[in-house]
Amino acid sequence: MFAWCTILFLLGITAFLDSLFNYGDIFRKVNSVLFMLVSLGLLVRTTTKMRMRKIEGYIERIDELGREINEIKREKVKSSAPR
Repeated sequence: MFAWCTILFLLGITAFLDSLFNYGDIFRKVNSVLFMLVSLGLLVRTTTKMRMRKIEGYIERIDELGREINEIKREKVKSSAPR
């Protein structure tokens, strides 16, 4: 994520310099395409991370429920054991 933000920042600096010094029409087109592609990559990366975090939450919850089930089974076995 840091790399994507750094790339966007550098592209922003180049866009500023382009508008300040008026380098030319070709550079503006290339710069706008790069902004678009990096932004798309950042969007995909962010949504993928959000989806993975949601799945990790589900896995943690399943593990927690599995531990609770094992505790209940142990308590049941202990309470049903003859004394």
